[in-house]
Amino acid sequence: MFDLPECASLDLELDAGWLTVWFNQPEKRNPLTNERIDDLIRLCEGLNGARDVRGVTFRGRGGVFCAGGDLKTFKTVFQGGGTPADVMETSIKAARMMDAVNALPQVTVMAVEGAAMAGGFGLVCCGDVVVADANARFSLTETMIGLAPAQICPFVLQRLGAREGRRLMLLASSLKGEEARNAGLVDTLVEGTEELDAALAGVGKQVRRCAPGAVAETKRLILTLPQLLRDEQLRVAAESFAERIMCEEGREGIASFFEKRTPQWADG
Repeated sequence: MFDLPECASLDLELDAGWLTVWFNQPEKRNPLTNERIDDLIRLCEGLNGARDVRGVTFRGRGGVFCAGGDLKTFKTVFQGGGTPADVMETSIKAARMMDAVNALPQVTVMAVEGAAMAGGFGLVCCGDVVVADANARFSLTETMIGLAPAQICPFVLQRLGAREGRRLMLLASSLKGEEARNAGLVDTLVEGTEELDAALAGVGKQVRRCAPGAVAETKRLILTLPQLLRDEQLRVAAESFAERIMCEEGREGIASFFEKRTPQWADG
């Protein structure tokens, strides 16, 4: 059974095997502070082996998702005589957090209301499913203030592809809901909190039809196979398929198919 860690910068709600992670600083538009980054890394470490958690939703309190990196931290570095090494350390830690969210073995859902800016945009790109309010705004503003979307770049390209990702990052683009869906960033667009909650419930219902171990293995393959040469892909995929068909979940799934019944992991 997964035990919820103590995370001051996050509100954690675990209900029937589904974890909702709330960013809880709406008065500052839920920025990615050092504390929030540390809490997310620690939370992901705990979730890695938690097969009883079927999915994770990331959401912001106060009707705003995440305003990105905390620029006040960098201002403090400038005023305090910080070094490039100090900035690099903060940047790398943020990247480790996004790596951790991106690689979670559960299905991850980004529920976006209000703004998802800069690092918040990058975090959205780490999700498996993105559900957004039609009035949500997605911004990649780094180049407008003399910065580069450095650590989020791989995740933006992963989600949107090279053509769309390059255009949006280079032009410091800002997208509203429908534009974000057309760009491929948003999967489901809704109107208001009630529709958002209903859409999230629908995703959860579909996820619960799937075996948690199979979901985790599929996510591993999604992240691993593109990095391999073709011969290696064949071997790794074959090993994965053989392991899955012989494991308890595989046996149960095949048996339930032939017996025309619901598998044990699914809701009745």
